[in-house]
Amino acid sequence: MVSPFRRKGQDDSSEITDDSDLDDAVAENEGIAIEEEMNSATDVEETHDDAHAHNDVDVRLLMGKSAITVIDTCMDVRRGENILIVCDPTTTDIGQALHDAAGKRSDRVLLVVMPKGRHHGEEPPSPVANLMRQQQVVIAPTRYSLTHTRAVRQAIKDGARVATMPGMTNEMFTQGGMSADFASIKKHMGEMSPVLRRKRIVNVKSDAGTNVTFEVNWREWKLDDNGICNRPRMLTNLPAGKIFTLPREGTMNGTVVIDGSWDSALVDEPVVLQIEDGLVVDVKGGTAAAQIRQAFGEAAKRLRSKDQENVWTVAEFGFGMNPQARLMGSVLEDEKRLGTAYFSIGDNTTLGGTSAVGIHVSGVMDSPSIWLDETVIVENGTFLVE
Repeated sequence: MVSPFRRKGQDDSSEITDDSDLDDAVAENEGIAIEEEMNSATDVEETHDDAHAHNDVDVRLLMGKSAITVIDTCMDVRRGENILIVCDPTTTDIGQALHDAAGKRSDRVLLVVMPKGRHHGEEPPSPVANLMRQQQVVIAPTRYSLTHTRAVRQAIKDGARVATMPGMTNEMFTQGGMSADFASIKKHMGEMSPVLRRKRIVNVKSDAGTNVTFEVNWREWKLDDNGICNRPRMLTNLPAGKIFTLPREGTMNGTVVIDGSWDSALVDEPVVLQIEDGLVVDVKGGTAAAQIRQAFGEAAKRLRSKDQENVWTVAEFGFGMNPQARLMGSVLEDEKRLGTAYFSIGDNTTLGGTSAVGIHVSGVMDSPSIWLDETVIVENGTFLVE
């Protein structure tokens, strides 16, 4: 009987004569197939690992590039200067990148990782605050802002120049607002000075329902948050690019609708702030409104009874000037985006006000219209001043 697997004319030496021979042949073929599959999987895994390693290299290069921009361009660090970098567990990669870049300019660089704070405006631990007073340059990428703290004010008073980066992430550090041309932003912001001169009344409106009016001292507009922080006693946010001021206390009345972001999150629905004589008297709108009432209520409990209502002070108003910044749910970048405006609630002492309440949180409007007296500078989110 001829085996069904024997081909006509096939040499007898290659004939498979029984089931055991067939099993051996199948096993051999399966073994080859499995080996090829394993080799293929290994190749895919190695390709994935190579791509992952390549991405890691790209991220490190981008972070290194941004860190050099901060150290060389923004802070203009000089050789031999005392430099303190303050980060927390959420920003250690950024802190390390800044430390590496600063180390190329000075051998007096200190990196401190402090505990993550609970809210913006909370004082850093005393040892960190004491260190800040002894530096010429302080850079603070932290989850919550140190800008409106006594520690920063004292460091500036003692001659430091300070850059804060509240809410900074690795992605933000390498993209968006941090990729802007800060020299160009400084020039554009400087050209706003004649526009602001002698304007006393600010009116902000929006299609979302904002209609609020307040007074300002035109001499107190801050034009130095442009990313260039190269002289003693200067303070900037990074990414930079906003013009802001202290609303004259007791003069703001109307409604502000925050339809962009509050603190570090895009709002799920607009937050409506009712304002009377410079204080927020009512908050409505979604989960953000509940969180606002809770956070400011807790801050008020830490104050003396007569000072508790001051937590609701409208502490700051400003508008964005950075064309690369994005509205993305981080106040650090949102309030810098060209064409946005923002209001901050809480502590205003950094700007010369009297509300020392230990909390300072901002809400960003997406597409406002802004008048300075009779001059329109922003219309429905479009910046009109060239």
